[in-house]
Amino acid sequence: MHPLASTAAYVSLGALVAWRVYSRFRRMVGRQRLSKYRPAITLVIFPVLVALVALASLAHPLNLLWFAAALGCGVALGFFGLAHTRFEAVPGQGLFYTPNAHLGIALSLVFVARIAYRLIEVFYIAPQAQYSATEFARSPLTLSAFGLLAGYYISYAVGLLRWRGRVLRARQAREAGQGNANAP
Repeated sequence: MHPLASTAAYVSLGALVAWRVYSRFRRMVGRQRLSKYRPAITLVIFPVLVALVALASLAHPLNLLWFAAALGCGVALGFFGLAHTRFEAVPGQGLFYTPNAHLGIALSLVFVARIAYRLIEVFYIAPQAQYSATEFARSPLTLSAFGLLAGYYISYAVGLLRWRGRVLRARQAREAGQGNANAP
């Protein structure tokens, strides 16, 4: 490969990773409008990814155990995060939530640290090694980081959908009650 093409590929990849880290950080820290679709998409994609990663890890039972433990910790962090999330139903504007900033920063740092370590490993520690997609399932550190984030996202998405459902049911009940009060 031409050195200029290689450099352009690395710069492009770096820009993509930086953009994703920035967007992930903003999503985990600031006030957000609750999307109708994002939590549902999360509940489809992440369990599928968890199942695929678990399937790939079956050959390494100890790694699978690390993955399961991290997934459980992620679920617990998701419940903790939901308990410390500020929810707002703003009439005429929509539903909003503000995740716990400390937890969001900590999880973002786990994500960034794992990416940084992997880049250091690939480019400086063992640049001559051949890496494949199965390397993902062989690394307990990667499995733990992914399990922590996946468990968090899954349980947080469930909590967001449950809150949205409660708010919508309460609004329907209020509207039904107002309709009965206006009836002759």
